[in-house]
Amino acid sequence: MEKDNKQVMSDTKAVQDLVRKYETLKTEIGKVIIGQKEAVKFTLLSVFCGGHSLLIGVPGLAKTLLVNTVSEALGLDFKRIQFTPDLMPSDILGSEILDENRQFKFIKGPLFSNIILADEINRTPPKTQAALLEAMQERSVTVAGNQYKLDLPFFVLATQNPIEQEGTYPLPEAQLDRFMFSINLEYPTFEEEVQVVKTTTSVISQQVNAVFSGQDIIEIQQLIRKIPIADNVIEYAVRLVGKTRPKSEAAPEIVKKYLDWGAGPRASQSLILGAKAHAAIHGKYSPDIEDVKAVALPILGHRIVKNYKAEAEEISILDIVNSLL
Repeated sequence: MEKDNKQVMSDTKAVQDLVRKYETLKTEIGKVIIGQKEAVKFTLLSVFCGGHSLLIGVPGLAKTLLVNTVSEALGLDFKRIQFTPDLMPSDILGSEILDENRQFKFIKGPLFSNIILADEINRTPPKTQAALLEAMQERSVTVAGNQYKLDLPFFVLATQNPIEQEGTYPLPEAQLDRFMFSINLEYPTFEEEVQVVKTTTSVISQQVNAVFSGQDIIEIQQLIRKIPIADNVIEYAVRLVGKTRPKSEAAPEIVKKYLDWGAGPRASQSLILGAKAHAAIHGKYSPDIEDVKAVALPILGHRIVKNYKAEAEEISILDIVNSLL
């Protein structure tokens, strides 16, 4: 009993430390990234949960800069892979070569890092996109029949341009489902854009200090999973995901009318993990239904598929998810 009490006290203190460090982290990132508070929040939540994120936005909204700045502030190794139509799986995984002793030697590719920026992920063919699947799910890669473990923590933060369709390969649903969050970056407000122009057209450059280390991130991920959650909150999350499935009895009319496909069980898992992390960064020791609602849109948005009727009547995914909430 005493041991349990000590563990609870330790976890409580860890949550309080996380709240304090999270505020410091936002301040450090805010030195470089003006605005985009929601995008920063969900990117950090995915890191704390051990998930991956897909950042969607038109060119010039600092998607690449955001990932770079987050990696600096988290004190993690960072590699950028520019996805192009001629990129091969071996270009990102690595390959085996013959050394001077005529023995096969594995040369690691850029995927062997803590944070991977998969820039314009929809510009590369499905064969190369699929090379990421094992890494994202299993945290390992298989080359020439040999399995190689990736260094932890490991995250894929991918970017996608929604308006350029020429020469792009849409991500398959199986790959989209591997991303915990799909984060839409919006245009800055007038005041934010003025601030962006001021800071990027002067000689002053901001230094971002590391707030965490790789080991700290792993401990936070373990802490998030240990956070207790009430059964009624889990049931709410599972029910919410179930409502997105058009053939489910629980599906409302808007889902049956406008959706072809709903979210799978991975969405329910992500909702619970996301709710735990959302509660933790706000100093709560257990998540409630409001925490589930707070993370629902970026978790469900890319996992449900609209039909032609929704397109014709200009019904958005946002409209559908909001009606479910």
